[in-house]
Amino acid sequence: MAALCAETGTPLRVLGAGSNVLAADEGVRGVILKLAEDFAKIALSENGCITAQAGASNERIAAAAQQAGLAGFEFASGIPGTIGGAAVMNAGAYGGQLSDVAEWVRCLTPDGRIRRISAEDAHWGYRQSLMMDEGHLVLEVGLRLAPDDPAAIQTRMDDLRHRREEKQPLDMPSAGSTFKRPEGHFAGKLIQDAGMQGCRIGGAQVSLKHAGFIVNCGDATAHDVQQLIQTVQERVFETSGVRLEPEVRQWGLKA
Repeated sequence: MAALCAETGTPLRVLGAGSNVLAADEGVRGVILKLAEDFAKIALSENGCITAQAGASNERIAAAAQQAGLAGFEFASGIPGTIGGAAVMNAGAYGGQLSDVAEWVRCLTPDGRIRRISAEDAHWGYRQSLMMDEGHLVLEVGLRLAPDDPAAIQTRMDDLRHRREEKQPLDMPSAGSTFKRPEGHFAGKLIQDAGMQGCRIGGAQVSLKHAGFIVNCGDATAHDVQQLIQTVQERVFETSGVRLEPEVRQWGLKA
């Protein structure tokens, strides 16, 4: 499919759980390939390795690791989305990120080749990877974890869940953390200092619980969210000189 899309000039987008995607209200042209329940096998080996297909959710992988007494993936237990998306974006939270535990990634290149990429060659950075830069479709990820007591792992996962529930607007629809963390700053603090917390356009609002999230108050359109993102960016730059970069992936939306 990837080769055919490349040959015909048809846009190809890959969707996991869609947890950080904002798609245009009128739809998106091209082919959307969804990797989720039908491509979500998780395999554990005796030497502390987990192999997970791209559609496996971070939550399921964390649960499987905990039950097997393998530590290191707790940080991802509450990150919505799939391991494929986590590999592309080097997803992270609470001091951990995928690059800390990933050994390799198996990908489909835009020209249809299967490529196994080592951790060293993945060029992971903050919400960045070679897979993102070169348009590779992640098929499978290999993780190296460490033996630990399952009860201790569960305790850490419970603590992280409690911290998320306290600080993040998990009771309202959103596409996750809206902006990347600027170097030397926190996006939520910059937005608060700019007086934008609670700002609303249509059905989209800067969360009153955590300014780093834009939430859907019930009837938000993608256009509402996009306009609010741009308004927040402009105001933060005016007040701090910092340019916020969206972490949310925007599909088919015109600037």
